[in-house]
Amino acid sequence: MQALIAVLAGDGIGGEVTAEAVRALEAVAARFGHELRFEAALLGGAAIDAAGDALPAATLALCRRADAVLLGAVGGPKWSDPHAKVRPEQGLLQLRKALGLFANLRPVVPHPALLDASPIKAELLRGVDIMVVRELTGGIYFGEKRHSAEEAVDVCRYTLEEIERVVRLAAGLARTRRRKLTSIDKANVLETSRLWRSTVERVLPSEFPDVNFEHMLVDAAAMHLLKRPRDFDVIVTENMFGDILTDEASMLAGSLGILPSASLGAGARGLFEPIHGSAPDIAGRGIANPYAAILSAAMLLRYSLKLHAEADALEAAVSRAVVSGALPADLAAPGTLGVTTRAAGDAVLTAL
Repeated sequence: MQALIAVLAGDGIGGEVTAEAVRALEAVAARFGHELRFEAALLGGAAIDAAGDALPAATLALCRRADAVLLGAVGGPKWSDPHAKVRPEQGLLQLRKALGLFANLRPVVPHPALLDASPIKAELLRGVDIMVVRELTGGIYFGEKRHSAEEAVDVCRYTLEEIERVVRLAAGLARTRRRKLTSIDKANVLETSRLWRSTVERVLPSEFPDVNFEHMLVDAAAMHLLKRPRDFDVIVTENMFGDILTDEASMLAGSLGILPSASLGAGARGLFEPIHGSAPDIAGRGIANPYAAILSAAMLLRYSLKLHAEADALEAAVSRAVVSGALPADLAAPGTLGVTTRAAGDAVLTAL
């Protein structure tokens, strides 16, 4: 097949890890006989510096033409003033909204060879396989905002349509897995959560009778994710809760550096990015972990290009690279340096 991939390196280590993801995609294309074209554009702090806008018009136009978008990371201390009119994170939020990407998928599957890298006991991690589906374009991040010297207001707002579509997507994923869905809310306090809960109770039994579902309050979920993570299959939740819980869940895998994500909408085009940040403290040193970016590229193959065998092959190659001992600094044993970003990418290509 032929496809155009927009590559948005972003800031910090974004360029380093996306370079390895692109190399992996090129190797997959060569092996399986596909033609993938890559075009780069600016997003985040780099775009602010170059164009005064976190999401330049040219970047958005490229993303709308592309079959999929591969993203590194955005932000850093240089642009961290919370009172600035333009901030890197605004570009990412605007891009998700403009492309209609309402669901963020974050798989959490601890690798058997990395159980000791997690602060959680290994016996709790064996067999954990969680898919978190986070609503991405509603909630408090996009609600009305006001700020004065005496008061600040952030409005959390959800519509019925926003909840229905992400719940249906999550339930559809559950059908392909263990047919269990956990909906996380704060319905004992929040009106938006009460609407969320009633929507789940209406949609699931009528449209997905083969999917078992449960409700869980977000504070209880934060505890049970660490106490009994094997009990979860697919989790669906609102924007801010999902943002927080997926960072917590990353500790099950041992490091943010190995966890990918996919942001999807109604169509095939998606945005694929590692869940880690721009890590400006290690940018340019060649020691960033590229595995999350490469696994995000595998999700790109699976969800946007519908190349499932190719996605399986790339995921298996990352697994074999890890087993071979090609561990970057965040995964390496204490007191060891770990392999470089390029060496980790080379290990994946060798395994592939």
